[in-house]
Amino acid sequence: MRRIGPKGQGEFERISWDDALATIKQHWCDIISRYGAEAILPYGFAGNLGLLNGPGCGDALFNKLGATTAEKTFCVSSSITAQIMTIGPSLGTDPESFVHSKFILIWGANPLSTHSHLWPFILKAQRSGAKVVVIDPFRTRTAARADWHIAPRPGTDIVLALSMIHTLISDDLVDHDYVRKYCIGFDELAESAARYPADKAAEITGIAAEDIQQLAHEYAQTQPSVIRVGVGLERHQSGGQAMRAIDCLPALVGAWRQVGGGLLQMPIFVPVRPAENSRPDWIDPETRVLNLVQIGAHLTGELDPPVKSLFIWNANPLVHAPDSNKVQQGLERQDLFTVISEQFMTDTARYADIVLPATMAAEQDDILTSWGHFYINLNQRAIEPPGEAVANSELFRRLAKIMNLDDAHFQRTDLQMMRDSLDWDSPMLAGESFESLQERGTIRVKVPPANEYAPHAEGNFLTPSGKCEFVSSIGAESGFVVPSFRQMRMDKQNSAPINPVPTYTANVESIGEDNSTYPLQFLSPKSHGFLNSEYANETRKLDVQGEQAVIINPVDAAKRHIKTGDEVRVFNDRGAVIGDALVSDKALVGTVVATFGYWTSLSRGTGVNALTGGERQGFAATPCFYDTAVEVSQNRG
Repeated sequence: MRRIGPKGQGEFERISWDDALATIKQHWCDIISRYGAEAILPYGFAGNLGLLNGPGCGDALFNKLGATTAEKTFCVSSSITAQIMTIGPSLGTDPESFVHSKFILIWGANPLSTHSHLWPFILKAQRSGAKVVVIDPFRTRTAARADWHIAPRPGTDIVLALSMIHTLISDDLVDHDYVRKYCIGFDELAESAARYPADKAAEITGIAAEDIQQLAHEYAQTQPSVIRVGVGLERHQSGGQAMRAIDCLPALVGAWRQVGGGLLQMPIFVPVRPAENSRPDWIDPETRVLNLVQIGAHLTGELDPPVKSLFIWNANPLVHAPDSNKVQQGLERQDLFTVISEQFMTDTARYADIVLPATMAAEQDDILTSWGHFYINLNQRAIEPPGEAVANSELFRRLAKIMNLDDAHFQRTDLQMMRDSLDWDSPMLAGESFESLQERGTIRVKVPPANEYAPHAEGNFLTPSGKCEFVSSIGAESGFVVPSFRQMRMDKQNSAPINPVPTYTANVESIGEDNSTYPLQFLSPKSHGFLNSEYANETRKLDVQGEQAVIINPVDAAKRHIKTGDEVRVFNDRGAVIGDALVSDKALVGTVVATFGYWTSLSRGTGVNALTGGERQGFAATPCFYDTAVEVSQNRG
């Protein structure tokens, strides 16, 4: 479709694929001739995580064109970086092994809503006597089902983790044999942790000193103990370092020794070959790198060359990017040629000049790898794509053709691309082949069965030292490449040296008495009914999720004369969000919670990212979504 009305109004006319491609070619050729290829910015993200149609599926085209390189650090950048720095690219504890755990610590995750295939194993362990503890500043559905919910002040998880480490050391709960054999940097970690004895940590975290000590004792003495750490805590300035400190805990107490012990973080290190599809080798070292977290600033600021064309797929930046009001301002630019590949008329699509029809998962072939499990799955199309919809793999073949990119890479069929996407020579796929994947539909990577698998019982950490690195040997390096399944090049202008020992840094935006204008901290966790912004246009999902709620503690509500059901306004200098107040102690005193994902066109005008700032990035360039100061008042129109 071609836009025929003002940007944002959603007025389009139907055109043919030939017309759409010819229009794209004309604009891109004009832009390249006047400004250079770096004036084109690709904006793609995870989608359904398929190796053909998910992260990085368009990178080869834009790398070959010489377009701006997009740094993609919205999610898991800190998590993956912290894990690589500490224990290496490990699968971690098998989710199916959780049934053997005696102490399950869920930290910054809400698996009942966002990791549902793990929950049955946790529930089975709990029914067998395991203690389930959830650490989260918000009482999520998972926290409500736990045996113990610990709610630290947002952004202080690292202080809690370091205080646990101090207690483990001072109370001699450390597995000294395991640390001596399989770890490095114990003395430096102990020195960092010593800054946060339980009484001092209590002042910072809001967790009672005796609770911190009890948590450390139970975690160390109830084996096998396992930690499921989520991405929620990475959304703070200290989030990545908190991940690092948490990654140190299983080694300190020897939890890795037993089946069902250790840590499950990001088990994505299955034998994929991302470079086969994304072709990072085609990036000129001098090519400009822009972080997509800062898309609002890129579209509205002064850049040389300016961004003159934005190509979007697998993404809805007007909902999921920070500082969404600034993103909207950028999308409204009349000189910005925007193309989007979509299934629905999303908030972002309403601002596009060309909308291309995309397939859904059931209409395309793909390979899906791990996102919280140990399986590789074949996604076979159930039906042929309806109408004129095409998969991303076909879309980028068509774009390569019109741009006269005749490299053989762009002539590969989906079948060839799927064969190329996995490293069939890897020990993890020993004895398997693409044909066996086709025959069975799923492959479990070649590790011992869940009732035997203890990946680091004898160390075997894939770090430079081969040990769990309490002091990271790569921590002092900025701009290192994270070997994940997506193209992530660190923006050298925005990255900074990372302290090799886990250390605490306070939140970027102060709250409370230090900020009389915006005294409350704003949290925007994932919704139960949506997947990011996906499904947020589905009536049945909206019925499950309900209208945008603003959850506020009774203490804070009373000060503002707010009661449940009031329409309230959450605001700061960036923007405002309107929602219905829910007065509840699910939210800590001093915090406000409004879940993420609502489309602005289907709600009350703005989403939660109207409040968050894209200019603030932490460890590994991860956005500090939760380091956001706000105020709340009744909405009086």
